[in-house]
Amino acid sequence: MKGKTFKKAALYIALGACMASMVPLAMAQSVTGAVAGRADAGQQITVTNTATGLSRTVSVGADGSYRLSQLPIGDYRLQVTRDGQSVGEPVTVNVALGGTTTVNLAGDGSVVNLNAIQVVGSRVVNRVDVRSTESATNIRREELARLPVDQSVSSVALLAPGVVNSGATFGGLSFGGSSVAENVVYINGLNVTDPYRRQGFSSVPFGFYEEFQVKTGGYSAEFGRSTGGVINAVTRSGGNEFRGGVEVTMEPAAWEASKEDHFHRDGTLDERNRTSRDTSPLYKTNIWASGPIVEDRLFFFAMYEMRDSKPKDIDTIEAWRTESNNDFWGAKLDWRITDNHLLELLAFSDKSDSVTTKYAYDWDSATWGDWQGNSMAGSGGDNWSLTYTGHFGDNFTAKAMYGVNERSTLSGTPLDADCSIITRSGSYTTVFGPETTPEGCHPTDARISSRYDKREAARLDFEWAIGDHLLRFGLDQEVMDSESSVVNPGDGVSYQAQAATAGALLPNGALVPAGVTRIIDARRYITGSPVTTEAQAFYVEDNWNVTPNLLLNLGLRFDKFHNKLASGATFAKADFSDMMSPRVGFSWDVKGDGTTKLFGNAGRYYIPLTNKLTDYFGGGTTDEHTYYVLNGWTEQTHPITGATYLVPDLGAQIGSVNTDGNAPAPDDVRTAVARDIKQVFQDEYILGFQQAINSAWSYGINATYRKVTRAVEDARINHVEGCPWYSGDWPIINPGESTTLWCPDTNDWVEFDSSKDGYIASGSGAIMGYKKPRRTYKAVEFQLDRAWDDKWAFNASYLWSKTEGNIEGPVNSDTGYADTNLVQYYDHPAVNERYGVLFNDFRHQIKLRGSYKLNEMWSFGTTLSARSGGPITAFGVVWPNDNRTAGGPGEFSGGGSGWLCVANCSDWATRELVYSERGAFGRMPWVWDVGANVTWTLPVEGVDLKARLSVYNLFNNQAVVNVHSRYESQPGVRLPYFGEGTVWQSPRYAQLVVTWNF
Repeated sequence: MKGKTFKKAALYIALGACMASMVPLAMAQSVTGAVAGRADAGQQITVTNTATGLSRTVSVGADGSYRLSQLPIGDYRLQVTRDGQSVGEPVTVNVALGGTTTVNLAGDGSVVNLNAIQVVGSRVVNRVDVRSTESATNIRREELARLPVDQSVSSVALLAPGVVNSGATFGGLSFGGSSVAENVVYINGLNVTDPYRRQGFSSVPFGFYEEFQVKTGGYSAEFGRSTGGVINAVTRSGGNEFRGGVEVTMEPAAWEASKEDHFHRDGTLDERNRTSRDTSPLYKTNIWASGPIVEDRLFFFAMYEMRDSKPKDIDTIEAWRTESNNDFWGAKLDWRITDNHLLELLAFSDKSDSVTTKYAYDWDSATWGDWQGNSMAGSGGDNWSLTYTGHFGDNFTAKAMYGVNERSTLSGTPLDADCSIITRSGSYTTVFGPETTPEGCHPTDARISSRYDKREAARLDFEWAIGDHLLRFGLDQEVMDSESSVVNPGDGVSYQAQAATAGALLPNGALVPAGVTRIIDARRYITGSPVTTEAQAFYVEDNWNVTPNLLLNLGLRFDKFHNKLASGATFAKADFSDMMSPRVGFSWDVKGDGTTKLFGNAGRYYIPLTNKLTDYFGGGTTDEHTYYVLNGWTEQTHPITGATYLVPDLGAQIGSVNTDGNAPAPDDVRTAVARDIKQVFQDEYILGFQQAINSAWSYGINATYRKVTRAVEDARINHVEGCPWYSGDWPIINPGESTTLWCPDTNDWVEFDSSKDGYIASGSGAIMGYKKPRRTYKAVEFQLDRAWDDKWAFNASYLWSKTEGNIEGPVNSDTGYADTNLVQYYDHPAVNERYGVLFNDFRHQIKLRGSYKLNEMWSFGTTLSARSGGPITAFGVVWPNDNRTAGGPGEFSGGGSGWLCVANCSDWATRELVYSERGAFGRMPWVWDVGANVTWTLPVEGVDLKARLSVYNLFNNQAVVNVHSRYESQPGVRLPYFGEGTVWQSPRYAQLVVTWNF
């Protein structure tokens, strides 16, 4: 009895409710939250925002339930009234992002669900959210300040179970076994995901965010266009008090551990050259202010961040210095028109520009030499959104949002007109030794590229409470424009020196002439055009309280999209009937007291095509390889420095120009895109259990199953029965399914089963098709959580998972190919015939995080992340009964076969091949990372001054996270570096953050 009295007394003075793992019953990308519960029928429940004075009141229904939805996140004071008179003392609750704070009230206004909550100093923590059917993790700004978490959205997402850093050369996050190109990111409800490749997103400074929600599965019907995960973030807002602050972040080069220099088995230097002298110092100064423009009505939050980044990249004979000018500005205005009508404006700019200067360098003497050129890069853009929320009576809410998200990616150099790209393969260095005199005068050996992306997004969402039903419905539209251009500098051709063996088969079908040991691969590449995608969706959802303890979530989402060329002509499209996504979930409050929950959901999730695909095919691409004998090198004089550099002396051309990569701008896209193409979807099933052990501790366990059985990819179609025109084209199809393409020969549509037809082998003439794509993800997750009580907190999770299939997703991390929906899975039937463990199969994942407050001056935090290594898979270059290559030896192009040649390799008809399964060559090592921080707080009342020192990767582990997967350079000739590292874990670094808030 005394314990209950103490809890009630503490609740009356509580200042907030911290929802550590809340998941939503809110809408419009869950940028708000809700308060709900039970009370006496006829009572009125009023919540008032303690910062802005915003007030909302609802009456308790005849069934004893109440709900206040679409509340901006923050602290609220809850008061019960009856007949206009206050009942009991007010209770302060916190509304979390996308969450529903459950507060059950007795007739005297006191809180009765005491077994399901914990009083944490002045906060109340819901241990189990019985109103949720999703899998998500919420993390507030205050919690992040106690932990060693780097200042990036990705670092926050990595705290959630099942989210890992991909070892792909192009980086990114993998959610639940998916590839890095399947996620979506929202800021205040605005989709800021890259519309071109879907592998990046716009971002704002860490101090600009208020709360993050990381969704790893079971999203409600309002969310779509993702088969991976969702990162949902909300920025800070102003209130009735004027506040401000300064934050300085320092990451000096002296606090970085050196990256290791990597060498091959034979002692030669890794082709990425030296890394041990590279540095990446970073300094930031962040100034912010907030307060009322009109008290109780109009509020502002504004931030400006100055950044100083000067990384150095030092190689054996070359070095680069980079200076970045990427200051940030952002602001948010909140207009409380009335208590029932709110208007929010968000605006920010993440434009970034940098200049990189290249110098000669002498490794032995550590001496910087002459200037060799500059390169420029740019990114980001201006972004804004306007959101209206209206409450019409107690039971109906409407929300409208319109916003613009801009991105850009620019690169070039002042020497682009004078210098071509000249590079060498790793095999060339192995045979002929390292470069001693610079080869080529181009400072970056990169193509000239520019891309401007713009998304215009609009949403309407509605919520209507009718008895036991909470109906939610809405629609949205996104118009995504991309305008790009990519071309090689100089004469438009890049030249790569390669080692060669006489008699070897080149990708153009020619043989290396007798006596030739080195060749040049001359590649002409031009692509780019303006393209547009219009994506629309609408959804309807019923959250039905079948009983007071059983909630059913019944949803249905419809998507459509339309990819268009610059002319306005259709490239690809899907209607609402093609992309229907049912979502069903349940949550059972087993004991009826909010301490124990059994939940589950099942749903289908679609993902649309990217602008990259339309750009590549709709705009046309020239991608031609011409092979020459390399006679030697010719000295030239640098156009600016006057120094000597080398260019290749081209000898005789070997064979014809290889035009397999060409994709001319189609006059008729019916031959480029299959009719009635079907879209990629994922089916997902989750079953979970969560229980509060006591008021502080809780645990949960859940199982997840995901399955993908469709792909949209370009496929080599060189045979279609009844249409000889298809002799070597690459249309977009659903591989392994029935396909209908336009046949110019017959001037009619031709239909064929692409699992049985579409490819004819060279030499044998065998006709075959492509395996149907498949990816499965199975996982069991266990979590143990100890809530923060103003003294310490702890969270632990273990995840066992298995990811299998014959396709990773819309990108290929094994071979480092990042062009979404344009990878090499269907360049040849050999590429996708193997079913087994995939690149993102990390069988075991362990995550720990904890924080401890020693006293008012000192506090500490730590994190541990450990995962088992991914599989090592071999990719050969041929397969049985075919004289055509199944993949080249290059890391970032070509497909690859599971068949490895062991004898008679020069003749396709007599080759002896051995089949190699996925993961047949073992696994990479475990990757583990420990972070630690210490925070000092000035022990002076009224002065908020803190200094936090964080160390990331404390033990400086630099494990390999990706390897060379190419096994052969040609049939039977093993590449020397197979299985050796290509990507490694980032080394240790330290960060000091000093904040002063006033």
